[in-house]
Amino acid sequence: MPTPTPAPTQTGGHFTFADWEEQPVGPAGTAPRLARATVTNSFSGAIEAPGTGCSYTIAYTGETSGTYTGMELLSGTVDGLEGTFVLEERGDFDSSGTRCRFEVVPGSGTGELTGLSGSGGFDHRHGEQSVAYTFTYTLDRSVPSADPA
Repeated sequence: MPTPTPAPTQTGGHFTFADWEEQPVGPAGTAPRLARATVTNSFSGAIEAPGTGCSYTIAYTGETSGTYTGMELLSGTVDGLEGTFVLEERGDFDSSGTRCRFEVVPGSGTGELTGLSGSGGFDHRHGEQSVAYTFTYTLDRSVPSADPA
């Protein structure tokens, strides 16, 4: 008998960000232009991750507008289950704020989060200190743990 597909869980919370460090790639002050950025986020709510590691590549298409992609490593819990996983992020920004959609990188879940898949996003308005996020996920318990013994 096949294993039933787990039902998705819809959840959310907030995050704050700190330590934004951006470096230009190529000449600054032109458009289009590229930059790299690293940032530390702190998640609360369904995802509890006190200090993530995040790296972005940013394409500025104007002085205050553009798109970005990034990877974020989260270590903590999802609804009380402990482990580590990676989010792949993609978004855009303009003078009013930032919009982002993200997905769990397949196979990145460890510990009790082995078999984690899901997606979510956020809309951030400039000036907000705490950003609300949504996250819909499933946890496939049939996936064997890749954690070292």
